[in-house]
Amino acid sequence: MEFTSSHNSSSMMWFFKDRGFDDSSVQGMFRKCRRLEAVHQERANENWEYLRSIGIQERKLPSVVSKCPKILVLDLNEKIVPMVECLRTLGTKPNEIASAIVKFPHILSHSVEEKLCPLLAFFQTLGISEKQIGKIILLNPRLISYSIETKLAEIVDFLASLGLNKDGMIGKVIVRDPYIMGYSIDKRLRPTMQFLESIGLTQPDLQVVALNFPAIFSRDVNKVLVPNYTYLKKCGFQDRQIVALVVGFPPILIKSIQNSLEPRIKFLVDVMGRQVDEVIDYPCFFRHGLKRRLELRYKLLKGRNLNCSLSEMLDCNKKKFLMKFGLLEGYALSN
Repeated sequence: MEFTSSHNSSSMMWFFKDRGFDDSSVQGMFRKCRRLEAVHQERANENWEYLRSIGIQERKLPSVVSKCPKILVLDLNEKIVPMVECLRTLGTKPNEIASAIVKFPHILSHSVEEKLCPLLAFFQTLGISEKQIGKIILLNPRLISYSIETKLAEIVDFLASLGLNKDGMIGKVIVRDPYIMGYSIDKRLRPTMQFLESIGLTQPDLQVVALNFPAIFSRDVNKVLVPNYTYLKKCGFQDRQIVALVVGFPPILIKSIQNSLEPRIKFLVDVMGRQVDEVIDYPCFFRHGLKRRLELRYKLLKGRNLNCSLSEMLDCNKKKFLMKFGLLEGYALSN
């Protein structure tokens, strides 16, 4: 028996060498998965070729196997194929399954009956459609590894505590940001909620923010939210104005100060000659591209000596903007 195990181990070493793995990576995989020492090279090769056949690129396979060497040990027809076929019923695009496996190879080591089916049922109880469930799981395949009782259900309870407990609100939040289900309530979600409350957001405000931009709840308070809040205060915004900005455009608390917020505010004040508090009426000002929209449209309006609000200037596509201000003909001639 020892000879067989030693022989298989040596055989697998050649298997990995032939596929470009270095010694350090191979040893790491043997430590992660002791069963590799006893697996036959034929099975490993069969599983490798199957993964390639479902669309995983050859150059990505070493990374997939390094993350989850157990994939080479699993029974192909009893374990891997059933999971892939089940995932195919959830996908709508050709490369979605391969992409999900590359993101989280361990998904193939989980049971369809014990893990995937209960997960599908859990999301259905939240009013999420089958198509949306597929999108959620393929976007964040790590969901299959979480316990429904001790992880996912607790996140749902946390979202319900914000008042998101009717009309499928929680389902809408999860569809918008499937990654929110993976964060710690005590270390990330609750501290963020408490910070937002501390700067003046009410429960209805939190509900609006959660529905429109739930990703804000998974950001680090001290590293991201506090610096942005401090910057807005430095710009002269009052607390109630910052609340209006956050509710109107939640990403304002996570956008890069140096690359996003500061250049736009400087352009607004120094170039456009406007008051900084004009953005209170149109927080989505910070959403628009500086060069492709703000600078271009300001230049066109200034050339005709036209004045308008920020929303009139920005809240429409290019054609509507040109038509609204009678700029269509002149713009066409200059291009």
